[in-house]
Amino acid sequence: MIMQSVHLKKISSETKLNRMHITAVASLLADGATVPFIARYRKEATGSMDEVSVMTVRDRLEQLEKLDERRNAILRSLDERELLTIGLSEKIGNAATMASLEDIYLPFRPRRRTRATKAREKGLEPLAHRILLQKGDDLLLYAVDYLDSENGVDTVEDAVSGARDIIAEDLAHDARIRDRMRRLYRDTGSYECRVISGMEREGSKFRDYFEWTEPVRTAPSHRILAMRRGEEKKILSLRITVSIERALDIILSAACLNPDTPEGIVISEASLDGFRRLLAPSMETETRLRSKEAADDEAIKVFTSNLRELLLAPPLGPKGVLAIDPGFRTGCKIVCLNSQGTVQYNTTIFPFMSEAKKSEAVKTVIGLIDKFEPEFIAVGNGTAGRETEAFLGEISLPEDVKVILVNESGASIYSASVAAREEFPDFDLTVRGAISIGRRLQDPLAELVKIDPKSIGVGQYQHDVDSRKLRKALDDTVESCVNSVGVDLNTASPQLLSYVSGLTERVSRNIVKWSEKNGAFLNRQQLLEVAGLGQVAFEQSAGFLRIRNGQNPLDSSGVHPESYSVVERMAGSEDLSVAQLMLSENARESIDPRDFVDGKTGLPTLLDIMKELEKPGRDPRKSFQVFSFADVHDIKDLEEGMILPGIVTNVTNFGAFVDVGVHQDGLVHISHMADRFVKNPAEIVSAGEKLLVKVLDVDIKRNRISLSMTGIGNLI
Repeated sequence: MIMQSVHLKKISSETKLNRMHITAVASLLADGATVPFIARYRKEATGSMDEVSVMTVRDRLEQLEKLDERRNAILRSLDERELLTIGLSEKIGNAATMASLEDIYLPFRPRRRTRATKAREKGLEPLAHRILLQKGDDLLLYAVDYLDSENGVDTVEDAVSGARDIIAEDLAHDARIRDRMRRLYRDTGSYECRVISGMEREGSKFRDYFEWTEPVRTAPSHRILAMRRGEEKKILSLRITVSIERALDIILSAACLNPDTPEGIVISEASLDGFRRLLAPSMETETRLRSKEAADDEAIKVFTSNLRELLLAPPLGPKGVLAIDPGFRTGCKIVCLNSQGTVQYNTTIFPFMSEAKKSEAVKTVIGLIDKFEPEFIAVGNGTAGRETEAFLGEISLPEDVKVILVNESGASIYSASVAAREEFPDFDLTVRGAISIGRRLQDPLAELVKIDPKSIGVGQYQHDVDSRKLRKALDDTVESCVNSVGVDLNTASPQLLSYVSGLTERVSRNIVKWSEKNGAFLNRQQLLEVAGLGQVAFEQSAGFLRIRNGQNPLDSSGVHPESYSVVERMAGSEDLSVAQLMLSENARESIDPRDFVDGKTGLPTLLDIMKELEKPGRDPRKSFQVFSFADVHDIKDLEEGMILPGIVTNVTNFGAFVDVGVHQDGLVHISHMADRFVKNPAEIVSAGEKLLVKVLDVDIKRNRISLSMTGIGNLI
């Protein structure tokens, strides 16, 4: 309890957040509350912290708890070996970081026998201490006292050599030296990357790093991860170096070197040996780890930002769709979906095999449009996507039927998944892929949650970063998006429901089973009849679940059931029913939320309630806009200077990739994103954004397209 109080005080100091509010967040998290629930429905307790602040508190608490676990493990180890003193215990207790904690423990850590260990076993430690005193005595005279032929110390040189090994290790393990050395590596260290001899041809994709030097402090994450990938593939050698002179200055100043004494030479030699053999490898490993963690964090930040934009892409909504998964030899799989995404029909056409097959395909498409009356045709943007779009352009489609290219990244992975087989057991994976493409147009969020986020194709070096940290960040992002939009309880898939605050995969499946058995949910209270869904899960989830046209009009809104009585009081104050209050703008404007503040419900919640009553269950996503590529279909169609419409597919630290409809994304380098310095591409564009770009260069041989956003009004 005392330790947690210390942690809360520390977090408050670091984040400048109110300590009382941090304490409330910690308590809510300990009781099992989720981040979306805390941010949305516990604003009075948290001072209206947003999700980012709540996650910051959560993650920092976890870090400090891990530090405590390691601290306690070290204390137990020292105590069991009877090495723990009052002073050492205080040092360990005051260690603020994992690095400083490990530095304190390093001299006491059980380890393999080293050169210094062997020297100590030969009784040479007192000699090492005598040398460090630097009294200026004749070293050769007093070193004679430590000769011991039985232990292999036959000469004065043997004794001094052993003492030198002890001094080297002691200096390398000195916490003060390590702290200063750590800062030297952090502030002045340089990456030195070279190609391994003989790997030039095989590693041509890494040729930018064949002779590369860059400060650790300023190296961007994508270059760090690229160099490490080349190293892992044994194409590149990678080191972090610092000035030996500056490193030795740190060691020798800590040793209080007196160069005018005979012992000074031994200490200088020991310092150089200790740095090269012990400190440099240790500091390089630490620095590589820290820079990798920073690179991971940046790459994950880019990934989650792109994922958020993709998940929150404008939905088409409840409209009929004819979805096509294109293919040349295997044909184009077609499914007809009604406005709720239910499959009405599926077939395959072969428009690219012969004129006869093409004519037959035209008749099929026209017949399906006449029968099922879709408002949109969704075409996957993969292989044969632009060709299928062109084929449809040759058909005399009804004017009100729009053709839309849909990003199909991950659709094939979903179609072969267990979830897809369970959802569509009667269809093969090719039909499931077409279904996914069509539903992705209707509601990107509801469909994309069924796919592993790493397979959606918006990451930067996602296979090189810490997988556990990435998974946690992606889950946080998906959970945030799902709960910010809200979920229709009666139409949601188990995968979508599982991301709702408080719901597990098992409970989500039970919700679907309940509705299959009992029919649609009529009110939120019926959730308590679902197996495994108790009061805690109900409290966490109910506000994010929507019931359209249910028994209680508030069930379609983001008003939490715990606040229904407040809304009823508001309606009663105007002599209206809740439904009437929701429909009457004049009545709502006459209500002062401050009149309904009580011990349970504060003004932040009441203001949220008023917003919900104005637009119940409002969708925070933007409105859907029809988009079409220019009349280019292949990289060979591009010419320098062309201005084309495109869709941002991925944002990285060095620029943005844009699909202009030629099967190969082009790169807008960060230097061509604006007529000013751009530090972060995410400040300029986001994944899924539609814009105009200018073709700067086309390298057909390397399949590369360089684009620019400058000098044109680029937003569509």
